[in-house]
Amino acid sequence: MAEVTTKLAGQSIANKLFYAVIRFIVVAICRVYLRLTVVDAHKIPRTGTFILAPSHRSTVDIPVASATTRRRLLYMGKDSMWKFKPIGVLLSALGSFPVTRGSADLEALKRCIAVLDRGDPLVLFPEGTRHRGRIIEPLFDGAAFIAYKTGVPLIPVGIAGSEEIWPPGSKFPRPKKCIAVVGDAIYPKPLNGARASREMMSELTVQLQSELQKVFDEAFRLLD
Repeated sequence: MAEVTTKLAGQSIANKLFYAVIRFIVVAICRVYLRLTVVDAHKIPRTGTFILAPSHRSTVDIPVASATTRRRLLYMGKDSMWKFKPIGVLLSALGSFPVTRGSADLEALKRCIAVLDRGDPLVLFPEGTRHRGRIIEPLFDGAAFIAYKTGVPLIPVGIAGSEEIWPPGSKFPRPKKCIAVVGDAIYPKPLNGARASREMMSELTVQLQSELQKVFDEAFRLLD
């Protein structure tokens, strides 16, 4: 299953072109309908791979994340999001790949590592699921674990306004302003052939939480 998913998410020329077209349309809608502004997008590497780590308050965060760079980003998402076919087609076009809810976390992590090992940038919401409010809650260690396994940097992105745009229970997004602020890349410590300890991964997770809170606060400052 993982091999099939990875193959489907691969960067063939057709996939790249399709992603570019869909991204252009979606981002254009976001910029007009949501008055989306992306701040410090230059901090996202133009080459090489990385983990984009946005705050998560709404489904809108997915297309907003794609607006931060023209590079094709891959996403991990709950398979239930593919049940509504139009949404599933859009998510797949934007680079998402489904993971069965309740499946082993290790399997999901392996899929993410396979994406990065192939050289594709990955979007991973470190809060794990959608939250509410302006406080970044303690993060899962998954992003730090993957960063240490692959040696790629974590790039925090604070997204303000998305919770009001598409709150839980709302059928359609509302035309409200949205701002995304990109933070500085966070690199895992060099291992020199050793394995990352739990303490090292926890340290990196705490650092990511702190930096994510900073860009989240800055996004709200600009939004307010």
